[in-house]
Amino acid sequence: MALYDRLGDLDVTIDDWDFDRRVRDTSSGFERVTTVLSLHGDGEVGRGEDVTYETDEQDALIDTAPDLVPTGTMPHREFAARVGETDLFFGRDLDRDAFRDYRRWGFESAALDLALRQADTDLATALDRTYDPVEFVASTRLGDPPTFDRIDDFLDHNPELEFKLDPVSGWSADLIDRLADTGRVRVLDLKGQYRGTEVDQSADPVLYERVIEGFPEATIEDPALTEDTRPLFEGHEDRVSWDAPIHGVESVESLPWEPSVLNIKPSRFGSVASLLDTIEHCREHGITCYGGGQFELDVGREHLHALASLFYPDGSNDVAPRAYNDPDLADELPTSPLAPPAEPSGLGWR
Repeated sequence: MALYDRLGDLDVTIDDWDFDRRVRDTSSGFERVTTVLSLHGDGEVGRGEDVTYETDEQDALIDTAPDLVPTGTMPHREFAARVGETDLFFGRDLDRDAFRDYRRWGFESAALDLALRQADTDLATALDRTYDPVEFVASTRLGDPPTFDRIDDFLDHNPELEFKLDPVSGWSADLIDRLADTGRVRVLDLKGQYRGTEVDQSADPVLYERVIEGFPEATIEDPALTEDTRPLFEGHEDRVSWDAPIHGVESVESLPWEPSVLNIKPSRFGSVASLLDTIEHCREHGITCYGGGQFELDVGREHLHALASLFYPDGSNDVAPRAYNDPDLADELPTSPLAPPAEPSGLGWR
């Protein structure tokens, strides 16, 4: 039985809803805004999180919410189909088409959370699986100009912490050597597949060569493959992971070569069915997965933990608790691995 078949026929009853703004400064130097979508029915509440990055799109969502939420009782797959047929951005032109998937995931995850709670069950039980402790890495950028300071701060708080880092052309050979000497860097995200964002990193053969040679055991994510950079990855293809291009099985099958490892960000898939189909495809083809996040500020982060716990608990999961994304680190931070919940419910994980 396909994974989604275990969930798609769950009935969900929606009587009412409310949407709430979340705002928080981040360690990457921008103010993050998300919206928590709460669906109410039969005395239960199901929650999801819209992680669209543009604040004005979040404003428009809250202003126009009543036109978007299907009400009544229906199977989750029917709710998903109706949401998939709805323009969740009211005809507005978008800076990035990926936002459509982000918002759809917010709605579908909220409805799934509600359906599971109304059935008095949780995601693990519904999928006939068990929750395992979740390993995580801390994802951080190193400033402009880049320095070792942020890593020093993290390691002062937790000497065992491991990292996912975003190399930029300003990384010097000395900085790379110092980072490599920690033995704590598991993933390096080259951001070569991003377009139109503040973190775009152009294909830089010098940087790529330094990263490939300087971190021989690390996973390298989202390179931009050009005539100058593609030859650098010959013999290293099994170290390359993909993130930004992955939003379904078809996108996995369209990669430059069959991958060995992938970053799974649930919001990129839009639908629960597409996410679970892709996870199933990876399991069938021996592709290692690890989880990724989008600076979630609320329940969206829990959902990442639940999915990682069920399908890739030992991966290089970029799902560190929210405190790791704060500009100033708390005196005490949660440590990896995260323990599973004692009494899970719905799609939540606490």
